[in-house]
Amino acid sequence: MNHQIDSLAYTNRLRGLPPTHKLSFAIALLILSLVSGAIVQFSIALWLAVWIVVYAGIPGKLYLRLLSLPLMFLLTSLPALAMGAVAGDRIPAIQWDIWQGWGISTGTFYLYVSRTGIYQVSLLFARAFASTSCMYFILLTVPFTEILQILRQLRCPELVTELLLLMYRFIFSLLAIADELWIAQNSRCGYRTWKLGMRSLGILIGQLLQRTLENYRQVSLSLASRGFNGELRVWHSSPYKPSRRYTLEAVFGCTVLTILSAVFQR
Repeated sequence: MNHQIDSLAYTNRLRGLPPTHKLSFAIALLILSLVSGAIVQFSIALWLAVWIVVYAGIPGKLYLRLLSLPLMFLLTSLPALAMGAVAGDRIPAIQWDIWQGWGISTGTFYLYVSRTGIYQVSLLFARAFASTSCMYFILLTVPFTEILQILRQLRCPELVTELLLLMYRFIFSLLAIADELWIAQNSRCGYRTWKLGMRSLGILIGQLLQRTLENYRQVSLSLASRGFNGELRVWHSSPYKPSRRYTLEAVFGCTVLTILSAVFQR
C-alpha cells in the first residue's frame, strides 16, 4: 500500500496543478476544521472525499482503507471520553449530566455515560475526521519531493528538509521490510497460536531493527560514494498549469464553509 500511495501522488489527475495551490487549499481547510463546528467539519471531510476520489482519481476502496486506520485508533479512545465517574454520594449533583440514566454503581464509585462527554466526543471525532482528510489530500496528491521544494522556497533550514527526506525514505523502507518479514512468518504458520504469534512478533522486531540498520549503512555508503557533501538535491520539473475551474471551486467552497462556520458559532 505504501508504494501505491507514493505512486498515486505522482500519477493522480491533479498532478498538473501547482503544488503551492494544493498545499494552500489543504492548509486553509485544515485551519478551518480546527476552528469550526462539527457540521462544517463533516462538510470539509465529504468535500475533500470528492476532490480525492472523483477529481484526483484515487480508488475509493484505498481511500476508505486509509481513513479507517487513524479513525479506528480514535474510536478505541472515544468511550473513555464519554464516560464519567463520581463518588456515590455525589450522584444527585450530576443527574443533569447522566445520559438517559445510563449508569452503574461499582463499590464507592458511580460510572455513567456523560452528556458533556458525548458532546466532546462528537467534536473530537468530527475534527479528527476533517483534519485527517486534509492530510490525506496532501499525501495523495502532492509528491513529497515537491513539499520539500516548497519548504526550501520558504527558507526552511536545509537540515530540517534533509531530515524529512531521510525520514520519509526510511519509513517506506521500514514498512516494506516489516511486510516482507510478516509474509514470510505467516506463510510458515508463525501466528497460528497466541504464544507462537508473540514469539514470531519478537523475532520480527529483532530482525526489523537489524535489517533497518543494515539498510541505513548501505544508504550512507551509497551517498558517500556519490560525493555527498551534506546537502541533498532532488530534481523536479515545473510542468504545472493552474486550473481556473478548480481554483474558483476551491475559493468558492472555502468562502461558503467560512460563512457557515461563522453562522453556526453565533
